[in-house]
Amino acid sequence: MGKIIAVANQKGGVGKTTSVINLTAGLGKSGKKCLLVDIDSQGNSTSGLGINKREVEISTYHLLTGDERAAEAIVKTEFKNVDLIPSSIDLAAAEIELVELSERTLRLRQALAPIRDQYDYILIDCPPSMGLVTLNAFSACDSVIVPIQCEYYALEGLSQLMATIKQVKRLYNPVIELEGILLTMYDSRLKLTEQVEEEVRSHFPDKVYRTVIPRNVRLSEAPSFGMPAIYFDQNSRGAKAYLELTKEFLKKYRVKKK
Repeated sequence: MGKIIAVANQKGGVGKTTSVINLTAGLGKSGKKCLLVDIDSQGNSTSGLGINKREVEISTYHLLTGDERAAEAIVKTEFKNVDLIPSSIDLAAAEIELVELSERTLRLRQALAPIRDQYDYILIDCPPSMGLVTLNAFSACDSVIVPIQCEYYALEGLSQLMATIKQVKRLYNPVIELEGILLTMYDSRLKLTEQVEEEVRSHFPDKVYRTVIPRNVRLSEAPSFGMPAIYFDQNSRGAKAYLELTKEFLKKYRVKKK
């Protein structure tokens, strides 16, 4: 049965989508069969994997509202071992529509259950907010990866997110746990970066990835070509960091399974 991992941070602009795209692509390159589920109405993971958002017919919106089955929504990408359930602009309405539906926090879990055993990993790109759509991801997943930018408010947002995970664990999903914290947009020249890293690692000693993701132009350029950075320019600093993260993730997961 595949492991489901939500990649989330209620703050935007922290490298969340870049991280989920490149980790998924890295796992695929490593021989793992992966599905990326885009539940962000901006659809950046969808376009970042080369799929035209305007041409999407069945999206995660239809899964959440119960109109379509997950198997019908899966799109093959051109990247090794990577499938996608795309997002569409309709997803912006899901927050409102879900309020009226039964089991409104469990609909993504129910939708993914029939296809779960087809994949080694299912990664969910969450919207940068803590609404019903993100709660659906937290109710469906085994664990959460939190990308955080090394800046002043990072720990404040992290503590709020941990409180939400704790509540979801109590109310909807007893197995959810923190998979890991990923430091992004890392600039070793800044004193603040060093201070934030030190504080995060002291608060979560076993959960912060050793690999850090640097600020890198190629990471910013790759989405406009509809490619993960590890395909766009595998020799760039950013791509190398994500490939290193993939190795660390797989090694950590192997240890956990033992």
